[in-house]
Amino acid sequence: MRRRTIILATALAAPFLQTTRRAAAEDSVDVLLVLAVDVSRSINEEQAALQRRGYVDAMTDPAVMEAIHRGMLGAIGVTYMEWSGRDYQRVIVPWTRIASPGAAHGWVEELQKHPPRPVGWTSVSGAIDVARQLLAAAPWHGMRRVVDISGDGVNNSGRPSAEARDEAVAEGIIINGLPILDDTPGFPGLIPLDEYYRRNVSGGPGAFVLPAEGMASFAQAVRRKIILEVA
Repeated sequence: MRRRTIILATALAAPFLQTTRRAAAEDSVDVLLVLAVDVSRSINEEQAALQRRGYVDAMTDPAVMEAIHRGMLGAIGVTYMEWSGRDYQRVIVPWTRIASPGAAHGWVEELQKHPPRPVGWTSVSGAIDVARQLLAAAPWHGMRRVVDISGDGVNNSGRPSAEARDEAVAEGIIINGLPILDDTPGFPGLIPLDEYYRRNVSGGPGAFVLPAEGMASFAQAVRRKIILEVA
């Protein structure tokens, strides 16, 4: 009788457990990813368009979708923001759960509705601070929380970027950098931009910096970077 009772109880509980697991999976994602994209004055309209194209092509790339599907939950949460000076951070596409090509294409369609508008100074610290707020307000639990910062210059507005980076890392956030390198002469005494990103921007377990050698290679760098971040 006791054995029959246990079997019956297990059978009755099974649908509930399956529903609970399914609900937990829908409330979580493998990665919460903030794509923070530089639109400061140093990036002209043509460069801004190329930068945007890089993210459009990457998010719908089959290799990126394959990397998403290989995750434990097979889903990521993504939001896209543009930033420049200390007081300019604009969310272009709010948090979107991507677990299928259809969701990825929907995310891209929303992104393409809002043309980039280069403006202002360069506040990497401001981008990090707003990215932290976005992660805190995300509608799902992320097994990892990642901020992906792309830009073509050093922090020249707001507090030091390393200070903002350290506070984010202390909260368990990973910050990866995609510095855009070009032939434009820098200010005397400044370290190369990719080294600046390594010292002052990236941080957290497994964080990395993946430079793009100018806008021509930006799309390829974005694709590689997103695959690394969601894999």
